[in-house]
Amino acid sequence: MSMLLIKGSFHISAQAKPDGDTIGFIPDYVGEWKLVHGKPLRPSADGHVNVRLEAIDALETHYPGANQHDEHQPLTYADAAADELLDWLGFVDIQRHKDETVSVTPDRVAGYILTRGTDSLGRCVALVGRGHAPGASGYEINVDDKLLAKTANYHLLSKGLAYPTFYQGFPQDLRRVLTNLVHQVQAAAPPANGLWSQDATTTGAKIVNMKSINTDVVILPKLFRRLKDYLDLGGDSLACFPSFLAGANDVFTLPDGKQLPGLHSILEITNGQTLRLTHPVEDLLFEEK
Repeated sequence: MSMLLIKGSFHISAQAKPDGDTIGFIPDYVGEWKLVHGKPLRPSADGHVNVRLEAIDALETHYPGANQHDEHQPLTYADAAADELLDWLGFVDIQRHKDETVSVTPDRVAGYILTRGTDSLGRCVALVGRGHAPGASGYEINVDDKLLAKTANYHLLSKGLAYPTFYQGFPQDLRRVLTNLVHQVQAAAPPANGLWSQDATTTGAKIVNMKSINTDVVILPKLFRRLKDYLDLGGDSLACFPSFLAGANDVFTLPDGKQLPGLHSILEITNGQTLRLTHPVEDLLFEEK
């Protein structure tokens, strides 16, 4: 598949709270943001835009949700993913502070992005590469499995530090490469399998209160975000959670081609407190809203 290549530098501002699947990027030529398909991007004064890494979802280091009160997933893997992304890109002397801000050296490193366009929230979604770009900036190039393997997206999955999360526009052949990679990592022994050694998304996560999803269980970030927003409404019962999920309208397709209207369609709750998804995340192909 062809994707737009943009050369530039990855940037960490003084008050940034980077996570494992988002990174600030400034093109060498800021005008190239106008070439990105979808909703127009709104770069800051220095040309900076936060880029969301395509096809992966790392554990949340800080998710404000509807009430704008930050909650996080288990930080062992959330912070590890963020630090691994920064280290892979070439930042050194990474220091994480108590308020979740991070200081690094230098504050910018050269690299490039490969993007299909923006998402429904107006974020640039892209594959992220480091160092020398594989083509001319501002032009579309073909992205194959070899080029995919040179991205941070692939690297984080290979370390077991992110979940695969696929949307319809992402090419089937590249999805297959990442799915095979994830299966290899899942089959490895700890600690090589990263978060998969503790993942409870399909085996069952006991949810008692907000602390359960903050520190006790490792689950798919998309499910964590829905749970956090639900628990913010008050109470600890999961009785109404399926109805809440239905309202989120996370439409997706299964490998057999069956389209389902939301995660509630594959949600199972037992004993009133333990929930799980009945299909692995790599089988789900989400609709791009």
